[in-house]
Amino acid sequence: MKNTFFIILFSVLLFSCDKKSKVEKAVEEIPVEMKLIRFEQAFFEAKPSDLQSVKAQYPEFFPAETPDQVWLEKMQNPQWRELYGEVEKKYKNFNSKQTEIEELFKHIKYYFPTIKTPNIYTVIGEMDYNNKVIYANDKLLIALELYLGGKHRFYAEFPEYIAQNFEERQMLPDIANSFSTGILPAPTDKTLLSQMMYFGKELYLKDLLLSDDYTDAEKIGYTPKQISWSKENEYFIWMNFVENKYLYSSNSKLATQFINLAPFSKFYLEIDNESPGRIGQWIGWQIVRSFMENNPKVTVQQLIKMDANSIFEQSKYKPKKNE
Repeated sequence: MKNTFFIILFSVLLFSCDKKSKVEKAVEEIPVEMKLIRFEQAFFEAKPSDLQSVKAQYPEFFPAETPDQVWLEKMQNPQWRELYGEVEKKYKNFNSKQTEIEELFKHIKYYFPTIKTPNIYTVIGEMDYNNKVIYANDKLLIALELYLGGKHRFYAEFPEYIAQNFEERQMLPDIANSFSTGILPAPTDKTLLSQMMYFGKELYLKDLLLSDDYTDAEKIGYTPKQISWSKENEYFIWMNFVENKYLYSSNSKLATQFINLAPFSKFYLEIDNESPGRIGQWIGWQIVRSFMENNPKVTVQQLIKMDANSIFEQSKYKPKKNE
């Protein structure tokens, strides 16, 4: 009996690996070549007398209502120039990142063939961590000032739970995130379950789109310790949601407690300070993973369109209690 179990397990693993390798072979055959535009270099390497030619070359970056004096001051401001210098130290040569981004878009084109391949624009913005990457139509904008490393001196005023994701390795997960936001239908209602399934789909797309060397921690923006905590407490988290009847509640406070970016999740218990924020997103991810494992014939396109309740009911999600 024991031997039979291991034979079945080995066969399942072999099938999964074979399926994965077939996907990767198909992905490699997809031609993707992206144009790279280094706007921050064009802007900060220009002289004040060159401003009009820079504006003519990149009109989309210069709102008509903004006077030229604003741009001239920015070009010469010591703090902006210091920031540019730090970005140049790390990203003067962007070739390796461009290759990684092109690999990501090969995966995107495999699952979504009609998606238009954008040009890559690197920029230096206003430290807006909610918009580190913007993917829109034919443009992929990457704010390089937010990928200098979480411990960089420029991030001293940011809370640790935000600054921990200012790492170079977060660039591709952020690109995948921005892409996913553009294709995922918004939650159909305000229940916690709907929000969990929305972000569960988003994170599951990262499973498909990112290479195997990206960890779960990097995909969701947790530390390894936070991932370990989530796995060790998965049963408790789930029972807390169920026993408090949170899943089908539309109480807006639940998003603040379990979905939105925060230093920790809010169970209002002693464990709160140990927990990572957005734990509802993480649980939603595990439910979507369970659904796809138990419904192998469902395509990614079908998953994206499915309602939260159908995914949950067919997921067979049941975390085990740690002994």
